[in-house]
Amino acid sequence: METLEAIRARRSIRRFRSDPVPRDVINRVLEAACMAPSPKNTQPWRFLVLEGSKRLELVTVMRHGLRERLATRSSPHDLENTLRAMEEAPVVLLVFMEEAEPSSRNGLGEQDRVADIQSIGACIQNLLLAAVNLGLGTLWICDVLDAGDAMQRFLNRPDQLVAAVALGYAAESPPERPRRPLAQSVNWAG
Repeated sequence: METLEAIRARRSIRRFRSDPVPRDVINRVLEAACMAPSPKNTQPWRFLVLEGSKRLELVTVMRHGLRERLATRSSPHDLENTLRAMEEAPVVLLVFMEEAEPSSRNGLGEQDRVADIQSIGACIQNLLLAAVNLGLGTLWICDVLDAGDAMQRFLNRPDQLVAAVALGYAAESPPERPRRPLAQSVNWAG
């Protein structure tokens, strides 16, 4: 599949088949993710692959954490759809940002952090496109951030959780979502 074709074919999948995803396929998706650019080649991303009972345990912890913080930006219906997708998908990838030592970079602090976050966005996009190319569906999930404290206690990691990606074989084919006209997003100067 060509890159532009994969970009156009990518959809947010919220219904998954229960078929397991082979480890070599998961590794191919993660290898593509790790090919993303990053400033000074810092590669600030880290992954935790959850399958089986650990994945379901994560969903339970997230459900309790979200209940504690129900006043989130998401509607309860959207959160239930996200949790169901995480339960159905045979794999959930947690994406973390490695906390860099302040002295290990140029000392710009917040600018370095913003650059790392941008890199992780590129990493996740690579992951999503590789998954499409390999016949998999994905859902990029930021609702994990709304379950903050409960997730942090469950994960017990020093790095920062930034997103999750549900991964599996799609059980739906959503239509293309509308996009605003290019002229509303782009200005030219010259």
